[in-house]
Amino acid sequence: MESVAKNKILMITFQKIKTNLLTTATILLIGTAVNAQNDTVRYVGKTLSNVDYHHGQLSPAVGVHATQIMRASREHPEKADGFGWTYNHQPTMAYWNDTFYLQYLSDPAGEHIPPSQTLIMTSKDGVSWKMPKVIFPIYHIPDGWKKEGVEGVAKNLDAIMHQRMGFYTSKDKRLFALAYYGIAMDEKDDPNDGKGIGRVIREIKKDGSFGEIYFIRYNKSWDKSKSAFPFYTQAKDKGLKKACEEILSDPLVLQQWVEEADRDDELIPLKKPYKALSSYHLPNGDVVGLWKHALTSISKDGGKTWEYTPVRAPGFVNSNAKIWGQKTSDNRYATLYNPSEYRWPLAISTSDDGLNYKDLLLVHGEVSPMRYGGNYKSAGPQYVRGITEKNGTPPDGKIWVGYSMNKEDIWVASIPVPVTSVVTEQANDVFNTLPDGEELKMWNTYDLSWASTKIEKKADGKKWLTLRDQDYFDYSRAERVIPFTSKMEAIFTVKPEQNNHGLLQIEFQNKQGLPSVRLVFDSDGQLKVKTGARFNTIAKYEANKTYKVVVKLDAKNRQYTIKVNDGKESTKIFYAPTDGFERIMFRTGEQRHNPNPDTAPDTDDYDDLPQTGKLIPEAVFNIESLITRKL
Repeated sequence: MESVAKNKILMITFQKIKTNLLTTATILLIGTAVNAQNDTVRYVGKTLSNVDYHHGQLSPAVGVHATQIMRASREHPEKADGFGWTYNHQPTMAYWNDTFYLQYLSDPAGEHIPPSQTLIMTSKDGVSWKMPKVIFPIYHIPDGWKKEGVEGVAKNLDAIMHQRMGFYTSKDKRLFALAYYGIAMDEKDDPNDGKGIGRVIREIKKDGSFGEIYFIRYNKSWDKSKSAFPFYTQAKDKGLKKACEEILSDPLVLQQWVEEADRDDELIPLKKPYKALSSYHLPNGDVVGLWKHALTSISKDGGKTWEYTPVRAPGFVNSNAKIWGQKTSDNRYATLYNPSEYRWPLAISTSDDGLNYKDLLLVHGEVSPMRYGGNYKSAGPQYVRGITEKNGTPPDGKIWVGYSMNKEDIWVASIPVPVTSVVTEQANDVFNTLPDGEELKMWNTYDLSWASTKIEKKADGKKWLTLRDQDYFDYSRAERVIPFTSKMEAIFTVKPEQNNHGLLQIEFQNKQGLPSVRLVFDSDGQLKVKTGARFNTIAKYEANKTYKVVVKLDAKNRQYTIKVNDGKESTKIFYAPTDGFERIMFRTGEQRHNPNPDTAPDTDDYDDLPQTGKLIPEAVFNIESLITRKL
């Protein structure tokens, strides 16, 4: 799998610098300090991410469950979106009618290359999601249309979808989806230059059906007589018209429209091109605004005006991917973003007062291989968006966010509140004895469509943590954080369902996710341990047989012992030094290290990886329990 991923340099691209927007360099030159009398968001912690690792060497926020809800597949569209489109990006979320909603936009292969459509997914529990449905379809631009300042005439051309917001819950508790139709005359043209068609709105009904599509705002350069959908004022539904008027009078909603709107649109409060507003309220009523590049400002009038020109939040590290901020269910605050100049890792920082952020913890520390090439695709878990203040509150009190991987696959992560990286008790996880639904409360999971990580009830009636893997390019993974221990014992029981394909790696790692000990149930039917660059065989294993493994580790002496069932105890040396352990990892594949900071960007590489549609024989490993104790 790793060799396949290396067959092609994965694309790490920077966002297109649009001629009518600020360049990255200009943004970075916008004031770097805020006058002392002004409040501002700032990072006061000491932890920084290390981009040499996809996880940034960050400690995980305990109990994060990351779930791939849509895996793009051109070859198996029935397992993906029904279309086989491979550019999927800009997810937004809502919680309404006891249901999670996620909207994302989609193109066949690359950004800004039509056709384009917006899809919606729903889930009752945030884990199992229904097949995507089209909520805003492909929109045809009339032949002969000319775009001011751009060469060419439209011929068999479709619109490009682009939106920074996706949902609005009205005061009378109706849910609406919104999207934007822009025009790109070619793959390098900007559909967000204020010369597109306009923004549309559509009701989502409780029975899962959709209302009619209406325009809520046109670009002034558009010929309204050529519109495929009516303007909202023509609707017979008074509730829809009322919701549109609410939207058109809400500065914090309108500010999210700035990129696509007319450059002089009187409705937009702050007309300067600061991208992708995220906002939340402080107890005193002030609004904190966050934009790309970790730009920030404060509004004291609900977003109508801002106290100072947005500046880079002191201490925050963030490039041109989105940053998300929100109040949490414990009356604290959180921001989620990529704390680097790259789009990995995805991290969370927390604050007691909504201004001073003091920690940096891992949410998603994997970068899947970019299977499909395409225009302006970027590697990593990116463009994170949660649920805005008006768009619902999940009853579990967790933070829920959506994001894309490589602008290709769509993910959702749930983060328990209070957010913490510390556990105080050793693992005593016998999954069959734990309450239903709480078996993985202390575990971090990486759960894919083709490589799942879930609790399953087996034929014996018992609950097991089951890692499945039929994904040629990726793996399933489960991780348990434990109290820091320099001398410890770990006992776990594994039942593989095969011994002639697949593998399961078990790693003992430090706080930063760096392993010193690795055990492998390998594809040749042998249980091995890593000894430097080589592996030693400890025992053979058989399919559907249970193996109790006892490992005793001593960080001071750099050695450990391992015993399998009633076999002989073996003594081994750590393959890397450590001062102690805080994490135990179970993973069905080799750890990835590409892309890395030296991987060359390639904005025009449309090549796919070989065998993108390949499925491998499914490997299944069942974990009955994990128990640790300090020695």
